[in-house]
Amino acid sequence: MTRIAANLSMLFTDAPFLDRFDRAGAAGFDTVEFLFPYDHPIEVVKTRLDRNGLRLSLINAPAGDWAAGEKGFAARPGKRAEFRASVEQAITYATGLGCPRIHVMSGITADEPDRAACEAVWTENLREAADMAAGAGLFISIEPLNSRDVPGYFIAHQDPTLALIEGLDRRNVLLQFDVYHTQIMDGDIIRRIERLKGAYGHVQIAGVPDRHEPDTGELNYAEIFAAFDRTGFDGPMGCEYNPRGRTEDGLGWAAPYLRAVS
Repeated sequence: MTRIAANLSMLFTDAPFLDRFDRAGAAGFDTVEFLFPYDHPIEVVKTRLDRNGLRLSLINAPAGDWAAGEKGFAARPGKRAEFRASVEQAITYATGLGCPRIHVMSGITADEPDRAACEAVWTENLREAADMAAGAGLFISIEPLNSRDVPGYFIAHQDPTLALIEGLDRRNVLLQFDVYHTQIMDGDIIRRIERLKGAYGHVQIAGVPDRHEPDTGELNYAEIFAAFDRTGFDGPMGCEYNPRGRTEDGLGWAAPYLRAVS
């Protein structure tokens, strides 16, 4: 049965971050995800979740100067201290908010002269992060990002990313299958969903190519949802898209997957 989660970093953005929880609850979502909650105390965020009956499915570890284009540290030599601090902070927040999964970003490595060195530090960092997260009962999520939107990102394709994850030998590190990024870089979505069954722990969705609502663009999401159902995936799929207008006005596609609201 398809389940969806509102990504509060991209939906309801005409409201301040903390007010987006109320909007998501009123729209019928029962689960949310977001990138960086770190500007707000854990207790404040938890209150917003609880008063709207919302579960939290995913947060990102701090990823550096986002406004300046930084996208994490995991594969960046010389950033070991920043990486460890980011994971420690994310674990504190995930534990306090009842969130089972942390997306750890790999970083922009286009300017790094030695790809092998990037892979080596990524492996070392992710093994450490996995062990830290395991101590708190948490999962680590690793996501390839398409090179059109995020040029120079360390990982852009599903299969090579999965090979890196398998080399970690850590059971709590799983692939993050973002349908939007995957379609742009790899295609063959239905067969890829089926072939990678069990390898991904979190899914995100958006229309392609413009990253608007899933009922726009080149993909048939009814068939995509059915494919995920066939694999037995039952996690909430993050709605990580840019609404064409007011978020609520574009949720017609989501009506079968939202709870009834009075």
